[in-house]
Amino acid sequence: KIFNYKLHLRHPRIPLRRGTNQIMIGGIKESLSFLSLLILVLGSTSAFHFPSSPLTTSSQFCRHRLQMTYYPSPTETEKEIYNIPNSGWKSKQWNWGSARGTGHDAAMICRRRWDSREERQKLVQSLLDPVEFKASYPDSEVPFEEIKLILGLAWQRGRWDGSDGGPGGYGEVLSIMADARRYEDEDEMISALNFIEDVSKRFATISRNAEELKRMKCIATEIQGRHHHAGKEEVFMDRREVAGMVLDAMGFVDNGL
Repeated sequence: KIFNYKLHLRHPRIPLRRGTNQIMIGGIKESLSFLSLLILVLGSTSAFHFPSSPLTTSSQFCRHRLQMTYYPSPTETEKEIYNIPNSGWKSKQWNWGSARGTGHDAAMICRRRWDSREERQKLVQSLLDPVEFKASYPDSEVPFEEIKLILGLAWQRGRWDGSDGGPGGYGEVLSIMADARRYEDEDEMISALNFIEDVSKRFATISRNAEELKRMKCIATEIQGRHHHAGKEEVFMDRREVAGMVLDAMGFVDNGL
């Protein structure tokens, strides 16, 4: 059939054998269809999404952080805890460490609320990946003022078993928090940056391995280096993440408050 077609091209008067027209036309159609498909694929590769490989190193983790999408959250600036009037670290009626005061009332509720290991595990997971949690469960985020209360109670408990990092550890951060100035600045972003700085500096006293220590340093270094260009939500999410890492390393899930 191919020979007959070539002969026809050189000598048009020689007729094509029966069926050759259909074969030639069909072949041309298939070729055009293939070319059209190829052009379509080459011109639209941006529509394909290829999942990235798992983050296995601290440098990959740092690069990944720059690509995160952050979501607004009013739970970062609320000061009242559990709807208790005059509660919160800056309140004059808070009286941290005293048997009387809104701090004592809030602590009782907090211990009951986080009495379940399953709930503590969920909390830590939400803090370790705050951006994803916020995107998936926008109405379930725990206010950060409550997170500070949880940390305060965990550090208070940690004095007896050393899980607060001992001398030079998080007992110092608890004292700063109770002083209600460094983390209670009128500028919420400054308060968050101060918190990240102080918490990250002491993480070496409780970290369980080199990789998680690198992760903490990456968070602190990256946000401190570019905080002038970072949005509030980015700083707030980093603050949640370092809090989650501390609770996780302290054994909060197993030990409770």
